[in-house]
Amino acid sequence: MLEPLAYYPALLQCSSAKVPPAMSRPEGCLFGSMLIMAVGAVYLGIEKNQPSNIGGGITTFYLIGTGWLTARRREGETSRMDWVALLIPLTLGLLTWVNGIEVLRSGATSQNGVPVGMSFFMGSISLLAAVGDVRMLLRGGVFGAKRIARHLWRMCFGLFIAAGSFFMGPSNRPLRLLSAVGLGQHLPAAVFSTGLYLFLTILPLVLLIFWLVRVHFANAFKGKPMPPSGDVYSLPT
Repeated sequence: MLEPLAYYPALLQCSSAKVPPAMSRPEGCLFGSMLIMAVGAVYLGIEKNQPSNIGGGITTFYLIGTGWLTARRREGETSRMDWVALLIPLTLGLLTWVNGIEVLRSGATSQNGVPVGMSFFMGSISLLAAVGDVRMLLRGGVFGAKRIARHLWRMCFGLFIAAGSFFMGPSNRPLRLLSAVGLGQHLPAAVFSTGLYLFLTILPLVLLIFWLVRVHFANAFKGKPMPPSGDVYSLPT
C-alpha cells in the first residue's frame, strides 16, 4: 500500500530532469513494486468478489508494465509478447463498455459503488491503449518523442489508478494504515483531509501534462533549424 507514496518523490525530483522518470532507468525497483501492488489488488479483488478492483489491478499492471518496457527497450524494438499484451486492454475495454451498457439498461447509475460513467471512462482508456499498441506494432515500434510520450502517459495513468484506489478508497485507507503502525494519532487532521487526498490523486495527471508539454516543446525547438550565419544581419545604429 505504500508504493504510491514512495513513487511521488521520484516523480517530483524528475520534474527538473532532462528526461522523464525511468527513461534514465534509476527507478526500476519502484516500477517493480507498483507491479507487485497491482497483482495484490487483483488477488484481493478476487478474494472479496470485487470486479472493479480486479479490472483496475489488471489495467494498472498492464500500463505500468508496458510503460516500463518502453523505457527499457531500444527505439523501434518490439516482440511477439506485444501482440499478447494487446489482448489485455482490448478485452478489458470491451467488457467494461458492455457491462456499463447493461447497467444503464437496467436503470441503475452505479454498480458496486462505482458510477457507470467511471466504467465508460476506464473502458475508453483501455481501448485507447489498445489502439496505441496496434499503431506501435504496425509501425515497427516507437521512436523519439512518441516513445517518451508512450512511456509517460502509461506510467502516470497507472499511478493515477493506484493513487485513486489508495487515497480515495473506502474507510480512509491512509489513516487506517498509519494508525496500524502507531503513527495516525500523532499526525494532524489536515494530513487525512479529502482535499489532500484529491491533490495526491490527480498529481500524476498534472505531472503527465507537464512532461508532455515539456517534451513537445523541447522536440519542436530541437527540430527547428537555425538560420545560416550569412543570413544574420546587424541592425543599423
